[in-house]
Amino acid sequence: MIQYFKNIDAKTVAIQAPEDGAWINITPPLKQSEFDQLSEELDIPLDFLTDSLDIDERSRYELEDKVRLIVIKTPTENNAVTDSDAFYITIPIVIILTHNQIITVNSFDNTAIKKFLNTFHNRSPEKRNMMVLKIFEKVVVNFLDYLKEINQRRNMLEQKLYDSNRNEELLAIMRIQKSLVYFVTALRSNELLLMKLERTNFLGLNEDEKEFLNDLIVDTSQALEMANVYTNILSSTMDAFASIISNNLNVVMKRLTSITIVLTFPMLVASIYGMNVDIPYQHTVHAFYIPIMLSLAISVIISWYFMKKRWF
Repeated sequence: MIQYFKNIDAKTVAIQAPEDGAWINITPPLKQSEFDQLSEELDIPLDFLTDSLDIDERSRYELEDKVRLIVIKTPTENNAVTDSDAFYITIPIVIILTHNQIITVNSFDNTAIKKFLNTFHNRSPEKRNMMVLKIFEKVVVNFLDYLKEINQRRNMLEQKLYDSNRNEELLAIMRIQKSLVYFVTALRSNELLLMKLERTNFLGLNEDEKEFLNDLIVDTSQALEMANVYTNILSSTMDAFASIISNNLNVVMKRLTSITIVLTFPMLVASIYGMNVDIPYQHTVHAFYIPIMLSLAISVIISWYFMKKRWF
C-alpha cells in the first residue's frame, strides 16, 4: 500500500499522487505492481524499492542515477507462532531520496515510522536531510524503548525463577537472549552506517545537521552498550541458574543415596532372619523383636552419622 503525505500549514495532509516535497510511505501489503509503477513514475531503480523485502538486509547506503538509498535496521515485535522464537526482531527500513521526494519502504509495520508520521506536521519537507535524521532518531528511540522492556521482562523472569525452576521461564529467557542477539547485530550495523554517513557526508549535511547526526551516533552507541550489558547479564544469569540447578540435583541425589543406605542395613538384617536355616535365638519368645530392634538401632546410628556429616 502506497501512502502520500504532504505538510500543508503545519498539518499532515494525505494526497492522492506524488508531488514535489511529498513524503511517500510504502507499507504492507506490498505489491509488485505498485513497485513497478512507482519506479517508472519517479525514475527510481526497482532494486531500491524491493530491498526492504529481505529481512536480513544490512544497514548501508548507495547512490545510483542521482537517487540516494539508505537502509537502516529498526526493532519490532515478533508475531511468530512458535514459542521458541525471539520476542523482538529487527527489520530494515528503506529510505530513498529522489530529486523532490523522500520515500520510505517498510516490509513490516513498525513504530518508528508511525512515530515519524505523528510528528510529520512539524517537519519541513524542503529539509529532507533533517527528515532522514529524524527517522534515524525514531529508530534509536525504538531501540532504547525495547531494551527497557527487555530488561523489565528479564527482571520478572528472574524473580519467578527464584521460586521455581519451570521450563516456561527458562524458555522465555532464551527468547529474550535471541532478541538481544538481533539487537546487538542491528545496532552495530546501524552505528557503522551513521559513522560512515558522518565521515563521507553522503547526505550533504550542514553544521547543525552534522551535530544532530553526531548526537544520534552517541545515542546508538549507548543503545549498543546497553544491549551488550543486558546480554552479558543474561548469560551470567543463565550460567548461575544452571549451576544452582546442578547443585540442587547433587543435593537431592546425595539425600536419596543416604536414605538408600539407611534402608539397606535393616533389609539386610531382615533378609538374614528370613532364611530357612537355623539362626540364633529363633526359639526364644522374643525372636520377632530381636531383628526389629536390631534394624532400628542400626538405622538410628547410621542416620545420626549422616546428620552429623550434614548429608541429610
